[in-house]
Amino acid sequence: MTSLQPNASLQSPDQGPFQRKALQFQPSLSRNRWNLFFTLLSAGFAGICVLPLFLVLAYVLFKGGSLISIQLLTQLPPAPGLEGGGIGNAILGTIIITLLASLIAIPVGVGGGIFLSEYSTSGPFAQFVRFGTNVLAGVPSIICGVFVYGLIVSTRVFAGQSYSALAGAIALAVLMLPTVIKTTDEALKLVPDELRWGALGVGASKFITITRITLPSAFSPIATGVVLAIARAAGETAPLIFTALFSPFWPEGLLNPIASMSVLIYNFAIMPYEAQISLAWAASFILVVMILAANLFARYLSRFAKA
Repeated sequence: MTSLQPNASLQSPDQGPFQRKALQFQPSLSRNRWNLFFTLLSAGFAGICVLPLFLVLAYVLFKGGSLISIQLLTQLPPAPGLEGGGIGNAILGTIIITLLASLIAIPVGVGGGIFLSEYSTSGPFAQFVRFGTNVLAGVPSIICGVFVYGLIVSTRVFAGQSYSALAGAIALAVLMLPTVIKTTDEALKLVPDELRWGALGVGASKFITITRITLPSAFSPIATGVVLAIARAAGETAPLIFTALFSPFWPEGLLNPIASMSVLIYNFAIMPYEAQISLAWAASFILVVMILAANLFARYLSRFAKA
């Protein structure tokens, strides 16, 4: 009986083409050097992408952060050339217009997204709506302002009034719609079909399935898109110049001109008076902080969407 001997052709892990030494990282190899070069190049490009953000934040903080006070937030702007005053009416006007635009855009946008995702996923009308939404998302904001000016302001359809807070809110709502519709559509697509089948299987209607199952499951991504749309609308200037105009006083109703921070920045920045230029920088700082807070809140909501 012959004894079993180890095969001479089998080699140890330290011999042959599969050597342990060959599996170790060797910086001197050409491919590793090129890999390091392109990694550093990509990191440099990424740094260049975020550099403008930090420069803008730092410069606006330097120019306007030191001017923040209770007086600035609660008083009316001064007459041209005079010192003191604040931007309280512009802050309040921005909040009013943005809330009005949200009340218009959110129900319409969420409803449109529900229709695209739940009722007509691939029909010709759904394809037309998706195409129109993508086109509207790329339309310059000033075009929306001119459109609402010709449709509402110049025709005085609201109780014979021309420039008004309501007209400005409609212009901002037009800008918000594409973001809300697309976000809702994509968020509902992420909901597993098994949840819909389970609800329908126990006798729930289509409406109950959407309101009780589908929408709550997609709440976080929808809310994220809504917050991003609000942040974009709050910083728009061109549509409000053609629709809400500006007022140096406190808001006097939804059918009258109203102040906003973006238009205040535009008006005061081109004035030859140092006091108004300083107020423009302070308003810029507050507006940037508001938009940054909205984006951070959207990031916070997106964490729940991934969970």
